[in-house]
Amino acid sequence: MYIGAVLGPGVLALPALAAAAAGPASVVAWAGLLALSVPVAVVFATLGTRFPDGGGVSTFVAKAFGASASATVGWWFYAAVPFGVVSGAMIGGEYVAEALGMGEGIALASAAVILLAAVVANCVGLSLSGRLQLILVGVLVLLLVGAMAAASPDASWENFTPFAPHGWGSIGSAAVLIFYAFSGWEAASHLSAEFSHPRRDLPAATGVTLVVVGALYLGLCLVTIAVLGDSAGNSHVPLMMLLEVGLGPAARVLTAVAAVCLTFGAVNTFIAGAVRLGAALGRDGVLPRYLAKGSNAGEVPRRSLSVQAALVALLMGTVVAVGIDLDPLMRVTSVLLSAVTTAGMAAGVALLPSRRPLWWAAVMACAMSALVLLWSGWMVLLPVGLAGCALGAKRRLNRPVPEAEQTAVPSLVTSREG
Repeated sequence: MYIGAVLGPGVLALPALAAAAAGPASVVAWAGLLALSVPVAVVFATLGTRFPDGGGVSTFVAKAFGASASATVGWWFYAAVPFGVVSGAMIGGEYVAEALGMGEGIALASAAVILLAAVVANCVGLSLSGRLQLILVGVLVLLLVGAMAAASPDASWENFTPFAPHGWGSIGSAAVLIFYAFSGWEAASHLSAEFSHPRRDLPAATGVTLVVVGALYLGLCLVTIAVLGDSAGNSHVPLMMLLEVGLGPAARVLTAVAAVCLTFGAVNTFIAGAVRLGAALGRDGVLPRYLAKGSNAGEVPRRSLSVQAALVALLMGTVVAVGIDLDPLMRVTSVLLSAVTTAGMAAGVALLPSRRPLWWAAVMACAMSALVLLWSGWMVLLPVGLAGCALGAKRRLNRPVPEAEQTAVPSLVTSREG
């Protein structure tokens, strides 16, 4: 589940989108965010072992800064998930349509099937969806390694010149976009309470994920630019282009399989994290208490799942009706999740023993994720606006009951008993 959360469908499209934004210099953005992932992952794993709960980052922030800050962070993540899973499913759908030689209609239909499959898997529970994801991740890793190995003989270092054709400032723009690919740690933090032995297993899962994801991301980034050159930024399906270089037309079917594995893995984990967060927020009075059912470890929060499914369906319908493309959806996801990461790392600074190595890691990660957030430009207003909505909802849901209403119910009960 952890590998599926971080190694998401972004790797199918982001090497091309990042190359379009910054050229070969996008490698710097990939390497920088990979370096940022290490302290982020370690801090989240440490906090998860100390405070295992379905609230994830929201719980960590509550321990550090109180209920109002926790409500804000919870809303940020809960709102980010529909944008993230819809954009992820759209990436997978584009690969399936390209492999079949079909058009946009098949791409959107494939995205809808992936989303529906993830909702059904989460309705059954984590035990089944986790085993299914284990198989998909294994297939996925083999396919990605095969793609790099097959295309590497055609690599040319000349494709790295000019290194920064759009200026050095373009690296920041690419980093904001690429942050989508490193945002799975927030989703995975909501699964901390589901581990049988969090103190033993959660750090192990985090370490394995860092090694696997780091090697695959950096390898794919370098091979994409070295093999495809300028054309890397002009394709929506760069992984398919890589496989075709090494394997020819047969690569289309393999790429479609990889796309489905990647997409389902990330969508599955993000929805799993969001529905557990929604139940925890209902339990804590930040969302309607109706959603609190299923908030205990091992339960399936189906009410929260139904809300997420409705939000995803509404957004997917809007995308189809209006014709929204991937870039804005992924940027909205990145902005909201970078705000969540910044808050989570700030909670680490407040909760971890001061001036120890782990504390310094939290400080560094907090500063770097805040920099990514500030580089988002006007879109930083999105988390600001959601923060206002979260605080307003929290006050309304937890306002004191007037004394007249408190006395009205007992009088009716007494009357009926009489």
